[in-house]
Amino acid sequence: MWPWEHAIMGYLVYSLFCHTVFRDSPGGLEAFAVVFASVLPDLIDKPLAWEYGVFDVGYAIGHSIFFAVPLSIIVGLIARSAGRPRAGLAFALGYLIHLPADVLDAYLRDDVVQFELMLWPIATVDGDDPSHGFLDYFGQLFGRYQSELLAGDLSTYLWLQLGMALFALSLWLYDGAPVLRELLVGCKRLILGVLGRDRSAEDTLER
Repeated sequence: MWPWEHAIMGYLVYSLFCHTVFRDSPGGLEAFAVVFASVLPDLIDKPLAWEYGVFDVGYAIGHSIFFAVPLSIIVGLIARSAGRPRAGLAFALGYLIHLPADVLDAYLRDDVVQFELMLWPIATVDGDDPSHGFLDYFGQLFGRYQSELLAGDLSTYLWLQLGMALFALSLWLYDGAPVLRELLVGCKRLILGVLGRDRSAEDTLER
């Protein structure tokens, strides 16, 4: 599954969870946490395999349930101690959804069930070629994906992906565009603060 697919799925699941359980929209920190966590397994394993050759394939420690669960618990405890329990929940949900999502993706694309994708080091899979650099290999894969889109001959899977992306965008806007909203508020406060200091300095000089 592509990183942006994981990000879309992670945000969708967490936002719907928030509306169902908390009757509220995700905050900026939660939205960032769930999207970051949903792509983190790939950010760990893909460079280590494709760029540095630490692993034979791009599904190793980052995708392992034996690493994901303890990491999610640790992050959750840290977030709770900092008074941000929902950010910890968002991180755990985003990270843990990534693992079965890859298994589901393999089944939908190749009609194979690969639970070993998330069972490293007990089980491993064959696949990625670590002789390529991370950016080069990712560029090749993205190029193939882009050519499918530009050709206009979209598979059912791609139509489903585009539909999910549109729904996620609509939901994000309905939620108030978290992260972007906080950035704009922060910029506004910074500008007002600078203008306020300038005004105070001018008043001081006039006196």
